[in-house]
Amino acid sequence: MKVVFLCGGIGKRMLPLMEDKFLFKFLGKTLLEYHIDMAKKYGDIIIVANDENVDRIEKIAKDAKIVVQKKARGMADALLAAKELINGDEIILVSPNDVFDESAYENLMNAYKSEDASSFITGYVVNDYFPGGYIIRDGKYMKGIVEKPEKPPSNIVNIVLHLHKNTKKLFEYIESTESSSDDVYEKALDRMIKDGEKVFVVDYDGYWQAIKYPWHVLRVLDHFMEKVERKISSSAEISDSAKIYGNVIIEDGVKVLDNAVIRGPAYIGKGSVIGNNVLVWSGTQIGDKCVVGFSTEIKHSYVGDNCWFHENYVGDSIVADDCSFGAGTITANLRFDEKNISSYVKEKKFDTGMNKFGAVFGEKCRTGVHVGIMPGVKVGPNSIVGPHVCLTKDLEPNKIIFENGKIIDNKIKLDERNLSKLVKKLGD
Repeated sequence: MKVVFLCGGIGKRMLPLMEDKFLFKFLGKTLLEYHIDMAKKYGDIIIVANDENVDRIEKIAKDAKIVVQKKARGMADALLAAKELINGDEIILVSPNDVFDESAYENLMNAYKSEDASSFITGYVVNDYFPGGYIIRDGKYMKGIVEKPEKPPSNIVNIVLHLHKNTKKLFEYIESTESSSDDVYEKALDRMIKDGEKVFVVDYDGYWQAIKYPWHVLRVLDHFMEKVERKISSSAEISDSAKIYGNVIIEDGVKVLDNAVIRGPAYIGKGSVIGNNVLVWSGTQIGDKCVVGFSTEIKHSYVGDNCWFHENYVGDSIVADDCSFGAGTITANLRFDEKNISSYVKEKKFDTGMNKFGAVFGEKCRTGVHVGIMPGVKVGPNSIVGPHVCLTKDLEPNKIIFENGKIIDNKIKLDERNLSKLVKKLGD
């Protein structure tokens, strides 16, 4: 059997976060690495990548066979890209953008061994609308599947953890199915069912979170924080006056300076500096080589690598790699009426389902001094929020906004050697 990971798609709803969802790191490992660790006992790993992420995937998945999908045209096209590597073998098909427990694999394999079907589809019961595929079932078996319907035909969402016994027949149906959308795979399954093939629905009720929108990163972070066990590297330097409470992971080369407080669950990545009088708490992850400067508070936030802070408050927020915050930058994370925070995706307003949610910063964002960012606001990659700005609306990528509301293109080019010198100085 072979396990095929679909890594060739593009996350259109995740802006301003540009990283592929399965390459987000949690507790020092990418989601793809977690998935590979779970799946490798069930078969040889095949990964369908794209031109932009194949180099990074090759570094992570050195033992996997990797094929490149030239254009992001849905699951069917991804499978066709891997057809020669599959070579007629049975497959488990996985989306590594979904986070689930290993019990999902166990349920799938138990059904595979005991049930009379040619294919097995994992289904999960939801209470609220989810922008994905919905399963129509008749008893134990699938009657149909509909991709992203306006009115769902059921409350059973399709989790992309599928098993196909007869891949030769599956490819025949895929290659003879046409669609103007990216739902060829789903339509091929529908045709197989109408022609008498049995597709068994595998019920799963464990943990599941698909990363569809930026705020889902915090929900996944919460899941991993529940697994944190206290571990402090012997190479970490921790001041006698610093306080470390609860389940905290502190990686190699970390420095925790005087009077800093870290309250678990929390994760501090390799080579990061937690400065004087800093407070990190409530399920926060700090990436590698970050500098959390004097008197900063970071609460329940996802922080990428190489980020810099100084006298900031960052609450319930997502900060991508290489961001830098000027002194006095504050993220607001709570409405006065304490109702759920909304955020815009493609100019459409969405309820995040969270009454505490801060801001989302794309890669290489910077802020000036005394900046305020309102709840649910997103700052595009390589953009700058100027001094004294109170940002109430999303800022597009590669822009600079000033206190008077004027927005211009960001044409500033930084010399990264200056930052390297600062990092080295802190490490000495």
